[in-house]
Amino acid sequence: MSDRSGQAYGIVSRFNHWIVALAIIGMLAFGIYIEDFVPRGPSKGALLQTHKAIGVLVLAYGLWRIGWRLAKGFLAPAAPMPHWQDVTSRVTHWLLIAGIIVMPISGMMTSLFGGHDISMFGLFVIPGQPKNAGISEFAKEVHGATANIMIAFIVLHIAGALKHHLIDRDATLVRMTSGKSSR
Repeated sequence: MSDRSGQAYGIVSRFNHWIVALAIIGMLAFGIYIEDFVPRGPSKGALLQTHKAIGVLVLAYGLWRIGWRLAKGFLAPAAPMPHWQDVTSRVTHWLLIAGIIVMPISGMMTSLFGGHDISMFGLFVIPGQPKNAGISEFAKEVHGATANIMIAFIVLHIAGALKHHLIDRDATLVRMTSGKSSR
């Protein structure tokens, strides 16, 4: 990778980042709400169906976002940083990228191999498969564990961006918000 520390992210990269970030955070919050605060019944089923349909859309857009990022490459850090921070940043980014795929796929597998269809807002249906409790339960565990991992790494990602902006006073955050390459 060439040194592209002086560059900023383009408008498409910034748009992709923020759309996927808001979608993932929103879906995590929506999933926690459904799981922890909605009693069993028809309203929970309807909310789960909405959660599943949005999850399919998040997967589709997330794949586009990842493809775009891989095609465009990654920028070098905006400023020099200790090796441990660089490694932490790279691991965090790759785990978040993996989560963009693992979260919706594991959710879909939970539902589909639980024998449940996924209705895409009444437009079409992704049909449930013959029940396979082993796959469905494993996928459910992966979905839950990945949610917890995503929450932790989203918090770390936000904390790192704020640290760069408020303490280091470098261009890390502004090149993903305004597209400027310097503060």
